[in-house]
Amino acid sequence: MIKEYKIPSPGESITEVEIATWMVEDGAFVEKNDELAEVESDKATLMLVAEESGIISIKAPVGQTVKVGRVAYTIDNSGVRKEKAEAEAEVEVETEVEVEPQYVSGEVEEKNKIKVTPVAEQLMRENQLNIEDVLNGLRRISKADVQAVLSAPKNEATNFEKQNTAFSRKSERAPMSMLRRRLSQRLVSVKNETAMLTTFNEVDMSAVMELRQKMQEKFVAKNGFKLGFMGFFAKAVAIAAQQFPAVNSQIEGDSIVSPSFVDIGIAVQTPKGLMVPNVRNAESKSVAQIESDIKELAQKARDKKISIEELSGGTISITNGGVFGSLLSTPIINPPQSAILGMHNIVDRPIAVNGQVVIRPMMYLALSYDHRLIDGKDSVGFLKTVKELIENPVRLLFNGQDPMEKVVD
Repeated sequence: MIKEYKIPSPGESITEVEIATWMVEDGAFVEKNDELAEVESDKATLMLVAEESGIISIKAPVGQTVKVGRVAYTIDNSGVRKEKAEAEAEVEVETEVEVEPQYVSGEVEEKNKIKVTPVAEQLMRENQLNIEDVLNGLRRISKADVQAVLSAPKNEATNFEKQNTAFSRKSERAPMSMLRRRLSQRLVSVKNETAMLTTFNEVDMSAVMELRQKMQEKFVAKNGFKLGFMGFFAKAVAIAAQQFPAVNSQIEGDSIVSPSFVDIGIAVQTPKGLMVPNVRNAESKSVAQIESDIKELAQKARDKKISIEELSGGTISITNGGVFGSLLSTPIINPPQSAILGMHNIVDRPIAVNGQVVIRPMMYLALSYDHRLIDGKDSVGFLKTVKELIENPVRLLFNGQDPMEKVVD
C-alpha cells in the first residue's frame, strides 16, 4: 500500500517551506522514525520523520519551495521487509600503514584491527566464512583511492602550505536558504523602519567570575551543567526591564504594548544561521533555571528541533559576540522588540578603583534601542542597572535592591 505524506504546518503564519536536503535517496528503504529531510521555513529548520517503514518515493526535490499541505513523499509498505545487510553487516577495518618519508613501498605492512558486528558475525558463521575470506573478497585499493587520500586535507599546516603554493580563481555559487533570506529582510527592515541608537557602558566582571569559581563545583553537582555568564546577564536584564518598562515595550501601530512579563530572546548561532529562542518569564526564574532553559533551547536550535512557538514572541534580546572574540559592536534590534543587549569578550584592563590603578576583567556592554519608544534616560538607566547588578550579583537575589537596605527594612 502506498501512502502519501504532506508538508506539515510549522506555524500559523507560515504557508510555504523549502526542501533544504533529503537525507535518504529516492527508492531507498526507510525505517519508521528515520529522519528523512530538512525543511526550512522563514523562521526555523524542521525535520521530516518517517511515520512507517517502506520504500520512499520523493515528490519534492531539494531547493524547491512548496506549499504547506503538498505531498512531500510517499512510502510503499506493501513489499517484503528488506534486510539492511549492507548497513548492519559492514566490517569496520582500521588499518595502520607505516610509510617511509618520500617513499612508498609496494609491500605495505598492515596492522589490522578488525571490528565485526554481531549481525556480520552470524552471517559469516552461516556461510562458513572467516575474516580473511571477507577481506579477500573486497576490491583492491586503486590509484583513485590513493589520490583521494592524498588530496584530502590532513591538517591546518598542510592546508596553509597548499594555499600559499597555488593560486585559485575559483568561486562557488549556492542558493540562499529561506531562513537566510528572511533574516536578511528583517535586518534591512530594522535599519529602515526604526530610529535605532546604541549606548555603551563597561562592567567589572570580577564579582561574577569569583562567584562562579567559588560555586561552580556545587552548582554542577546539583544541576548537572556548568554555571555560565548568560544566566547572570539574563536575570539582570529581567530586573532592569521591570524598572525601565519602556525598554521591554513594543510599538504596535499607534499603540505601545508594555508586558508585565519579561521574555528574553537569546541569540544562538547555528549552522543554518542566527536563531533567537526565548526564555519565558525570566523575571520569575532563578539564575540556575534561566541557565537550564538557555542550555536546552540552544541545543534544540543546533539540533534543528526548535519549535516555532519557542522562537516566537520575546520582549527583549541578548546577543553575546564575546564568544567569537568581539570587543565592541552595535547589535541590531530583533523586531518587533525595541531593545537588545550586546555582550562582548572579557579583557584585563587597567581601571581606577578608589584612586588606585588596578587590573580588572572588563567587558563592554552595548544596548541598541528604538529611539521612537525609548528615551535616552531610560536606555542609559537600564544599562547602568545591568552593570550594577553584575558588579554586585548578590542583588540579583533581592530583585535589584541593595541587601543592606533589606536588612534595615
